[in-house]
Formats: sequence, C-alpha cells, structure tokens
Amino acid sequence: MNEIKKVGVVGAGQMGNGIAHVFALAGYQVRLHDVAEERIAAAMSIIEKNLARQAAKGNIAEADAARARAAITPAVSLDALADCDLVVESATENQAIKKKIFGELSNILKKDALMATNTSSISITGLASATDRPDKFIGLHFMNPVPVMQLVEVIRGIATSKETFETAKIIVAKLGKTIAVSEDFPAFIVNRVLMPMINEAIYTLYEGVGTVEAIDTGLKLGANHPMGPLELADFIGLDTCLAIMQVLYEGLADSKYRPCPLLVKYVEAGWLGRKSGRGFYDYSGPVPQPTR
Repeated sequence: MNEIKKVGVVGAGQMGNGIAHVFALAGYQVRLHDVAEERIAAAMSIIEKNLARQAAKGNIAEADAARARAAITPAVSLDALADCDLVVESATENQAIKKKIFGELSNILKKDALMATNTSSISITGLASATDRPDKFIGLHFMNPVPVMQLVEVIRGIATSKETFETAKIIVAKLGKTIAVSEDFPAFIVNRVLMPMINEAIYTLYEGVGTVEAIDTGLKLGANHPMGPLELADFIGLDTCLAIMQVLYEGLADSKYRPCPLLVKYVEAGWLGRKSGRGFYDYSGPVPQPTR
C-alpha cells in the first residue's frame, strides 16, 4: 500500500479549508491550492481561527493546533502539488470543472499518487475517466463542517483498485472519522436521502403550505432535527443543493427528484444562503430573518 505523508487539497472554500484542517491535525503535511490566491489566504485565516477555537474549548492541545497550522503550506499553482502522495479535489460541484482539474493533475502528479474527490453527488467512475489512473481514484465525501462532522462517505468507481480502497479506509480512520461505504450512484447515500427532503421542504414553501419559520420549526421540534431543512439548505448553499438535485434528476430519471422551481429562482437571483447573505433567511442583521 502507498504510504501517504503529503496531501494536496484543491479548492480552498468552506469544504476545502475544512479538509486541509483535519488532514493537518492528523499529522499529514498539507498543500492548499485554489485558482484565486486570495481564497487561499482567507482559508488559512479561517483554519487558524478554527484551530484556536478547538484549543480554547479543550478539544485539542495548543501544541497540536500549532503543529497543524505549521503543516499547511499555500500552493499557488497546481505544479506545487507534484510531490504529493494524495490529492483531494474540493472544487465547485461541476463535472466539467472537476474533470479539467483531474486532467491537469494527471500530468503533474507522480505515477503512484492517489487522487480523491470530495464530490457530493457526481459519478466517481465518470471523474476517474478524466485521469491517467482510474485504479488510483476514489471518492472521499466529507460532511460540512468538516472539523466537526464525523462521517466520510467512501465511494469506489468501477476501476478503483482494492489497494486504493484499503488505503482510503486507513486514511479516514487516521483522521478520526467514521466511514460509510457507498456504491457509485447519483448523490451516494447521505445526499440521496437528505436533498430530496430539503427539496420537498422548498416545495412545501413554494405551494404555500407553510412559511419558512413554520417549516423549520416543524422539523426541529416535530422530528428533533438540530436544524430546519431551509436553514440547512442556506448553510449548505442553495447552488450546491440545486446541483445535487439536478444530478439526481438527470441520473435517475425519476420525477420525484425534479428541483423545485423556487430553488431554481433563488439560485438565479444569486440568493445562495449564508455565503451570499440571503437565501431562505436574510443574514444582514444580527439575527437571521425569514425571507418568506
């Protein structure tokens, strides 16, 4: 089995900075890349704050936080990942963009390096086909927020080797996470169940069955969910929710996965949830306010 010591992370957004955080904390050397250099700097700042928060709460030792901070190096170009043993892609949920990244990485990485994608819905087999090493390709779907959530879905493509799968299981265990093994079907396990629930909550709002507040209160108090489905959609990002629903709808050809027109309209308006300041809630004030 490949010994993994140095890990590259492509994409320094909410998921990417969390992935870099947990790998560094687990003792790996991490190189963090993004097409926008300012996003790398922002991610480094977020990681530092999150490590400090964990240390302040006593969840990790100060020395471990310091070691993790020192283990992450900004990588301005993909070429800086050339000597990594594993690269985890966490770019936007778009198949064409991801395939382009993996095609470029194929020409950069050493031949025995592994590739992984953090996609939440897209075919692992399809993404692997864009590489020169489908046998060394696997899906590692982390949950958001990565430093807090305990699950990682591990998904094999049709060509993924047993050795790659076993190495992935060892890595996830070293990160202190729990594995759920999924077959390579659209949206895998978690989002196959979660996203239609969120989409149905949006339909419930769209059809006037209840307000944003009533729907979220109903699920929090009636089903004991820690966060209402519309609040959760805003947290995930409405563009991400729509992308996953489109993968489900196109991949399974079942009308029950049709994205709600209201979700489409919100994304068209740029109302993407927390990250844009407005979604099913308005985040401009000290307390989020329902928008419908």
